[in-house]
Amino acid sequence: MKKSSRTPKLLPVALAVSAILVFSSQVLAQDKKEDGLSPVGVWRSVDDATGKPKSLVQIWEQGNKLYGKVVELIDPPEPNPLCDKCEGTEKNKPVIGMTVIRGLKKDGDEWSGGKILDPESGSTYKCYIEVQEGGKKLKVRGFIGISLLGRTQYWHRVR
Repeated sequence: MKKSSRTPKLLPVALAVSAILVFSSQVLAQDKKEDGLSPVGVWRSVDDATGKPKSLVQIWEQGNKLYGKVVELIDPPEPNPLCDKCEGTEKNKPVIGMTVIRGLKKDGDEWSGGKILDPESGSTYKCYIEVQEGGKKLKVRGFIGISLLGRTQYWHRVR
């Protein structure tokens, strides 16, 4: 039986193709981690009534839960206003630095099961968030009881 003269030549090609496939899968896996689909970062909130930027909120992950705090107010009515309508430990605390998102847990494509505080009204709502548009936009839904009874805001990623 005659051996094919192609076999020795195909082996280096097959090895090269295999190496490229392994490398490509690692790059794709890394891109998936850094594709902007994580809500961790700084987001610009928008005023519901005026549509103008309202604040910058930094979201971070701690112990598999998300939290968010106000890091800047955009054109506040006064320098670093206090949350005078808030209740409990947040009452009369500065809004800048205040944790307004607490305890959201990953649930499929969204984070839910936590709370969001509206410093303007002092009200706390159940909340879920979902990253959209490849990580450029954050859907933030605050509600009472069931998700149908609430409002949605769209925040925009700053960094």
